[in-house]
Amino acid sequence: MFRRLHEPAEPVRFTFDGRPLTAAAGDTVAAALLAAGVREVRRSVVGGEPRAPYCLMGVCFDCLVTIDGVQNRQSCLTEVREGMEVRSQQGRRRLEGAE
Repeated sequence: MFRRLHEPAEPVRFTFDGRPLTAAAGDTVAAALLAAGVREVRRSVVGGEPRAPYCLMGVCFDCLVTIDGVQNRQSCLTEVREGMEVRSQQGRRRLEGAE
């Protein structure tokens, strides 16, 4: 369903859950993940259902991921950067040192 209309001119390398991926300079994280075939970026807090980028404009919050150790980042509003480490989120936010 999602594919690029042309090859990216300037590749940007990043990882998602440890998997190396390449994006086009200027892509959002959500767009880069969708272009790479990633269909699930987190699990819902309530039922653990898989969630993916949906609105792609920052309204629905279904695209929340952890970026470079910072949780609950909206991947549709964050531009991908060289060397960025993106991780999926499972359930609710975890506070460091909290039980």
